[in-house]
Amino acid sequence: MTRQDTLARHDTVTGPSQAMDLRSPVCTDAVWRLPVTVCRITQFLGEQTAGALLERAIASAGDTLKPSMIRDREVVPDFRRSRSRHDFAATELMAAIDDVLEAVEHTLGVSCQHTEPSYSLNAHNDGDFYRPHQDASAEFAPRRLLTFVYYLHRTPRPFDGGELRVFDAALPLHTETAGRWQERTWRDWEPEHDSIVFFLPTAWHEVRPVSCPSKHHADSRFAINGWLCSPDPANRGNDASP
Repeated sequence: MTRQDTLARHDTVTGPSQAMDLRSPVCTDAVWRLPVTVCRITQFLGEQTAGALLERAIASAGDTLKPSMIRDREVVPDFRRSRSRHDFAATELMAAIDDVLEAVEHTLGVSCQHTEPSYSLNAHNDGDFYRPHQDASAEFAPRRLLTFVYYLHRTPRPFDGGELRVFDAALPLHTETAGRWQERTWRDWEPEHDSIVFFLPTAWHEVRPVSCPSKHHADSRFAINGWLCSPDPANRGNDASP
């Protein structure tokens, strides 16, 4: 190939101005997917304390566990299926949360000073789940500032599934595209024994279906889940949602 042939070929290559014209225009309704920050701590209480708490959770059976409810305390089995106990005491867990709260606040960009805890024990057994939802709403839960979920189960794990799926934020939030679930992205967090996760109540999340072949209560996916709430003497009480 001669030098003239080479120059002729170069002359046919699209120049910078033409390449600019061929680029796709920026979509005006583009949606950004932003990972939601989750603080996760493993071996949170230690083997002995976690074991004792698990035994208390297993002992919560029969009349102490009721079908889990949503919103204004409705039982909706197509949306949420598990059992809960609202008067379950876990003072050792609350003390441990206090010890790490400053770091969690810094990471999530939230202040939890002068808050009060609201939590419950939840047991998921074979076929149980909780569909995508938020823990905060102006109507049902305006006081919640921080969500926490602490996991307990026998080892080796006697069930499959039950992951906490946290959906990435979609911006801008007001666009119609942001609400299409089939287009959302997410990360799954394993319900590992003696682990805890913290995230903002505004995050969309769900509990993936649980498969527990034995169907025994003691083999359930146990979780103590709740919130740190701004104090409001006129609106006290424990609500439940994982």
